[in-house]
Order: sequence, then C-alpha cells, then structure tokens
Amino acid sequence: MSPWKAARTGDAVTAIDTPALVLDLDAFERNLQRMAQALAGSDVRLRPHAKSHKCPEIARRQMAHGAVGICCQKVSEAAVFVEAGIPDVLVTNQVVGDAKVRRLAELARRARIGVLADDAAQVRAYAAAARATGVELDVYVEVDVGAGRCGVAPGEEAARLAAQVADSAALRFAGLQCYHGPAQHLRRPEERRAAIAAAARRAIATRDGILARGIPVPRITGAGTGTFVHERDSGVFDELQAGSYVFMDADYGANETGSGEVAFEHALFVRTAVLSHTTPARAVVDAGLKASSVDSGLPRVWQRPGLRYVKAADEHGTLAVDEGTPIALGDALHLVPGHCDPTVNLYDELVCIRGDVVEDVWPIEARGALL
Repeated sequence: MSPWKAARTGDAVTAIDTPALVLDLDAFERNLQRMAQALAGSDVRLRPHAKSHKCPEIARRQMAHGAVGICCQKVSEAAVFVEAGIPDVLVTNQVVGDAKVRRLAELARRARIGVLADDAAQVRAYAAAARATGVELDVYVEVDVGAGRCGVAPGEEAARLAAQVADSAALRFAGLQCYHGPAQHLRRPEERRAAIAAAARRAIATRDGILARGIPVPRITGAGTGTFVHERDSGVFDELQAGSYVFMDADYGANETGSGEVAFEHALFVRTAVLSHTTPARAVVDAGLKASSVDSGLPRVWQRPGLRYVKAADEHGTLAVDEGTPIALGDALHLVPGHCDPTVNLYDELVCIRGDVVEDVWPIEARGALL
C-alpha cells in the first residue's frame, strides 16, 4: 500500500496524484441506470460480477439498482463482500482444497452462498464441508456451452452431476451455470447473437435432461456485458452475471453495438501524467504495466486526439504524438484501460470524481483476494 493517497475528498481533479484509478461518477451512475432499465419489466434478474470492481460500495449500489446479489470468483473475494454485508454471493468457480471448501461453508453461516461444480469429487467435498459446518450450500452444475474452459458437457453428463447434488441433504441443487466468456468479445452483434443462441440450445438440452429425471432446475445463470441482451431475450436464462458494464474498458468499447443492445459509457480511467517529452513525436507517461493491464490490449488515451499509447514498460507508458499535437511535461491524461478487471486489482482505492471535484474515495477491499 502506498504511503500517500492519490487524492482526498474535496480535492480538485487537477490535484489528483498520478497514476491513480479514477471513476467518473456521472457515467458510472448512468451505467447502473441503463442496466436496470434494460431488465425492467422482465423476469430476468441481475447478479453482477464483482470481480470487475472488487469494491463493496459498488456492490451496494448495484443492489440498490435491483441486483439480487453478486458473483465472485474466489472464496477470499466472497469473504470480503460477506463481511461488508452483501447477503447473497455466488462463487462462479469450482473450489478445490480442504481449506478453501471449509472457508466457503463457513461463509454460509452469514450469507446465502453458491458455488459451481463440474466433477463428482467437488460435490462430495462440498457436501462433507456443509455437513461438518451445519449449513446448506447452493451448488450449480457448470455446463460448457461453448467457452471451452470449465464445465461438464451438455446433456447426460450434466444431468448425472445434478442428480448427485440433489441427492445430498447438505446441498441445494440451484440450477445451471451457462456462461460463454469468449462470446463477450466477438466484435460483431450477429456473431454474439449466434454464439448465445448456440449456448441457449445446449442449456435447454441439459435442463430438459435433468427435468426428465424428476429434478427441478431452479435457475439458469450466466451472461456478460457483451451478450446479456441475448441471454435476457432467450427465454432460457433467468439470471445475468454482467459485471464490466459499470466501468467499460477499451476491449468492450471495441465491440460494435447492435440494434436493441445497450451502449454503456466509459467510466473507469487511469489518470497519468507526462514525465518525459524529449522528441516531438514521443512522450512518456507514468502509467505502465503496473498501472494498467494490457492482456486485452493497450490502454486508449481518452479525448486527446493526436495521442496514442503504443508501448508499456513496468513504470512507463510511451505515447506516439502526431505532428502539431499540443503536449507538455506534467500534462495529465486519462487512459481507458484495455481490461478493467485486472487493472482494478492493481489499486487500493477508487478516486471518485464528479465534474472537477473528488467526491469520494472508495477502498477496493477485495484487491489481491486470490485464494
């Protein structure tokens, strides 16, 4: 943790030290409202993914806009949100290892806790920990609907695993996890629509196989910021896990917005400053790899035509400067990170601005929660 704060409440935006993670509250609040409006009048509920922000204050604001709970990716991450009073948390991951499974079960003493399974050994471990702790866990069978990562094959394999969960008195079979991650970043709307239509068909086949065994399927959950309107309209999904919509990033911003899709605004920025400008065509800023994730591409300079972020080193970011573009030592710029989730995990705090003033500073309490 830094010995200094990048900013304090009431500071002018111009006084924010760099690099800093900055949240434009006006854009953020419009994004919250747009998601709420997109689901208004439907029977589809929102369980946003908190791995995007790792910030309990944002989770509380999402729930104030209608979310039923949140998703987390790790048990330690879930623990932060349970401690902050979030009452319903789904760990959208398989949990393996006695210590982790025990901690997961212990969280269920204080909140409703869900977890994913794609193997019989996981189900046995969850059941044993739940019995020992005296709690019930919600268990979702994860189905590989096209992502090619975790998840059992659609159909009979998933149905057998669902039956194992349903047969355990310490577990509740909560439904199916059917998330298609790669579909979020297909650039063309028709590509995303086709990918989710295929995912929905796999989800239906799996659901019907489980129902044929006499086992209810309470919920089919999944979706992300890039595709959620297609899951919403599928008639199959009844819960959405979009998370990045609160921030947006350069990678999501590269998606084409199709008819009926929702355009969210960039609300998350890395504030940086020029520390070197030795040639007219190049400037260097103080935000490099340790300030912005580049796994999904380099950051984009926000609203400064003629400047392009072209190279990242540990502590330096190199900008290409077009001829005639004004720039000077100390100039402050905002960068749109390529990928918001790992960028957030680099910071202890979100500096929340409204107009020209720092309105608040929110701790990113689940930063580094990797267990």
